[in-house]
This record gives sequence, structure tokens and C-alpha cells, in this order.
Amino acid sequence: MTWLFVRMKLSLVRGGLRGETAKQLGFAFSLIAAVLMAVAGFGLLALVRFAPHDIALDVVPVAFAMFAAWWIVVPLMAFGLDETLDPARLALFPLTTRQLATGLFAASAAGPWPIASLVTLFGGLVALAHGPGGVLLGVPAVVLQFAFCIVVSRLVTTALSGALRTRRGRDVLAVAAVFGVLFAQLPNLLLNRRLAGDPAGMLASAADVLRWTPPGLAAHAIADGGLAGVADLVVVAVVVVLLGWLWIAALRHALVRPDSSNQSGGSVRRSWAGGLLPDSMIGAVVAKELKYARREPRGRVNWIAAIFVSAVVMFSLHGPGGSAGPASAIGPACLAALVIGLQSANSFGIDGRSLWMNAVAFGTPRDLRTDLAGRHLAMAVIAVPLLALASLSAALVAGDAGWAPAAALTAWGVLGVGMGVGALTSVTVPYTYPDRLNAFSGAAPGQGGQAFASSFATMLAVAALALPVVLPVLLGTTWLAVLAVPYGVAVAWAGRRLASGIGFARLPELLAAVSRPT
Repeated sequence: MTWLFVRMKLSLVRGGLRGETAKQLGFAFSLIAAVLMAVAGFGLLALVRFAPHDIALDVVPVAFAMFAAWWIVVPLMAFGLDETLDPARLALFPLTTRQLATGLFAASAAGPWPIASLVTLFGGLVALAHGPGGVLLGVPAVVLQFAFCIVVSRLVTTALSGALRTRRGRDVLAVAAVFGVLFAQLPNLLLNRRLAGDPAGMLASAADVLRWTPPGLAAHAIADGGLAGVADLVVVAVVVVLLGWLWIAALRHALVRPDSSNQSGGSVRRSWAGGLLPDSMIGAVVAKELKYARREPRGRVNWIAAIFVSAVVMFSLHGPGGSAGPASAIGPACLAALVIGLQSANSFGIDGRSLWMNAVAFGTPRDLRTDLAGRHLAMAVIAVPLLALASLSAALVAGDAGWAPAAALTAWGVLGVGMGVGALTSVTVPYTYPDRLNAFSGAAPGQGGQAFASSFATMLAVAALALPVVLPVLLGTTWLAVLAVPYGVAVAWAGRRLASGIGFARLPELLAAVSRPT
């Protein structure tokens, strides 16, 4: 039964690679990345052997703990994309819960990335093992650490599977993922601002905290190599067995629990903007886009990412020796505007197959231009106050609140440029948003390269068109910021006008591009 699950996973991989060149290239890229990770990870951990023993004994537990955290976070972000992660897909199989658990455990250990993780963990054996005892205990210690990563990952994913199938759960996951990325940048920000104190002391403190966790116990079992190491291994084995029992219980509960993702909330909330918008086509488009912004998890990821990207850049620029001019306030605000403007690079993708209702209603290019204007107005309703807040925050962090107006005006201009360029790419390089349970899936299978090209081209075009206004302001001529908003409005208008003519002529191709099966 265990081997059957492994064969099923390999069959899913083989079946997904048939007939799609883009998928085959993506798998080849993932395979190469896994091999590089295995070689680099093993080599870096093995090199720790040449450090002093106390430093090595601090580094390896932290590295083991980071691998366990990676095993928890990545499957959660892949929920809805990987069919083997959702236990609801296995509910109809005539198997016991224990059979499902052992099969899923084996399937989780199969594949290039799990094997790369195991190879990397063996680098810790090279780093800490001294003598035959360390080697003899090191091999089961690494295997138990690998088993701990798999079991805790499956436990968390299974326990949260019911919530992850709901819209609210996906929203929480998307926000948590962005916070996780920001938290991962915290050590770098502290070091840049010289607030971290002694890095070696911080490492030792983290290792002391992790000493009595399963990753820390596994690392110390390798380093001790004696009876103390055996005791550490026994504790890790007991923890793995206990987590496995909890996983089986969570799996049993998940297989009999009703699916709440299809249950209605019982009420329909009216949009707060409904009474403020005009009773016209542009008002209907704005209302629809604001509902998308409230209900679509992938849209909120973009908004939250824009704010946090600007926050990371903002704090990175103000360490000792960092920038002290107006650019330190204007730069992060403009970067946030650029990231927000990238959302308009595929304006019609979120409509998907329902775009056909718009297509049959558009009688002239003017109708399409009005639709684009409504989408841009809805984006501006959210982006303008957010960019004003980001500009004020950047100016306060830079030490001069007087730079906030120039930063806000310049950022609003960049936003207008992004909308104009995004209107053109929306009708020339459209692609499908996949209809999946995951906020991090950006394009339908086979369109990933197209999505990347669209975003990259939009970013370059926005940077080039915004440069005549942004560069003088960054260099200190802040009074020119008053020209940024009219310039951005003009570019947005021109972009909509060009896009409406191009898009109206190729509405069938546009509809087909955003309606691909996923």
C-alpha cells in the first residue's frame, strides 16, 4: 500500500508533464533547482565542521529548525495546487486511516525536493560528527529529523485543511505568508541598522532556545555521540510517534468533517460604496472591482505585498550610512506605487470566462475604454490613501515629515503611469487567473512564462516612462513633484485610449486568453 501511494504520486507527476512543453520546462527547472539546493545545502552545512565546535553546535540546530519551518510553510502555500495535500481528495478510497497516513508519509518523502532536503540534512552529520559514536548516532538522528519535518508538516496541513478550503482561511494564509516573508527579513534589517548587537551572541541565544526542540535534540545527538546522544534520539523518536498519532487523529477527523467551503454564509452584504457611485457603466465597474478587492485573496496578496515591500525598503535605506536625502522617503513610496500598478497588467484576467458578458456588451472602443477607466478608478480608491500613508511613514522614518507631500505626489504619478502601461499589456499579453484554492498561483498552466513576461515588461515600461518625472525629484528638485500627478493622469488616459482600440479589435482573442481551462 505504501509503494502504491509513491507510484500514484509519480504517476501524477508524469501525467502532468504530458503534452505541455511549458510544464516540462518548469519541471526541469524545479529538478535543477532541487539538485542545486541539495549540493549547496550539503556543502554549506558540511563546511561548518571547520568552524569552532561551539559555533558549529549553534549553527546546525538553527539550520535544522529552519528546515522544519520550511516544511511547515511551503505545503501551506501550495495547498490547492498539490492534489496530495488535501485529505478530502482521499475520502472515498477504501482504506483505513493508518493506511492513508503511512501512504501519505511515503508520498511526502518521494520527489526531488524531499530528497534534496534529506541530502542537505546529512550535511549536519558531517559538520558535527566526531568519532564512530557520532556517525552511528548521526544517521538515525538525520532520519528522525527528516521524519519530524514530514510528520509536523502533514499534521499542520491536515489540521488546517478545512479552513484552507474556505475563502476566509485562504485570506488568513495569504496575509500570514506576507508577514512570514517580512519576518524573514527582520535579521537583515536589524543588521543594516546595527540594532542586532553581537551576531554570534544572537546565534548562541537562538541555539539555546532551540536546544530542547526536536531539531536541537537531533543535532546534539550527533555532536554528543554517547549515552546523552542516545537519550536525545529517544526523545526525538517519541515526539515523532506522538505527532504521528496526532496526525492520524486529525486525518480521521478531516475525512468525516463536512466541507464548509460550499456552505453559504446566509446573508449578502451590500457594498459600502454602492450608494456613492454613479448609476452608470463606470459606477458598475467600480463596484465590481471593489468587490473583487474585498473577496479575492490573490488581489489582497498584491496589495499587502506592495505595502510590505515598501516597508522593507524604507527601513533598509535608513541604517547608518544609508541615504539621508528626500530619495529615502520618495523611493519607497514610488516602489510601492510600482508594485500596486503591476496589478493592472492583467486587468481582465480576474474576470475569466465571465468576460464574455462584457464582450457582448461592448459596442464600440469607447465602451472598453470606460470599462478600463472604471477598473483604474477602483484601484485609485484603494491605492491613493495607501500611498499617502506609505509616503508619510517613509518621510517620518527618514527624519523629515516635509518630504511626505513630494513623496505622495510622485507616487501617485507613478501609479498613473502603471495604470496606463497596464492597460496596454492587459489587451496585448492577457492570461488566465487559475480558479484554484491558492492565492499564490498567478497564471494557468502553460502561461507562467507569459505572466512573467507581462509583469517584467510592464515594470520596465513604467520605470522608463516615469523616469523623467521621478529622477529629478529623487535628485532633490522636489518642487517638480507637482507635475507628477498630471503626468500620470495623462499617461493613464493615453494608455486607456490606445488599449481600447487594440482590445476592441481582438476581443475574441482576449476572451480566449483569460478563459483557458485550469
